[in-house]
Amino acid sequence: MIDDIFKGLPDLFVAGAVDEKVSFYFSLEGVKKTVTVDPDGTTVEDGKAVDNADCVCKTSPEFFLRIWNDGYRPGLKDFLTGSIKSNDPDKLRVFLKCFGKD
Repeated sequence: MIDDIFKGLPDLFVAGAVDEKVSFYFSLEGVKKTVTVDPDGTTVEDGKAVDNADCVCKTSPEFFLRIWNDGYRPGLKDFLTGSIKSNDPDKLRVFLKCFGKD
């Protein structure tokens, strides 16, 4: 299920959603993906394809699916309790915007 979401990202990409190149690294327990977006498109790679991603997101596959499929948006409590961890929570909103999930 998670792999299918990442495979489908290029088809969902909203052109012009970002003004510059942004890299995201997702660690969802056993699933590790690097997603890079720029104004014209996106690439998805297995594993950690960049040394320092602009945005790192660590959470469970279940929590990621809740965000992606159910429209749940993490709040401060989710970050404080460790349900989701990120070095830049605001960029997670950018990620969702790039794929029409905002």
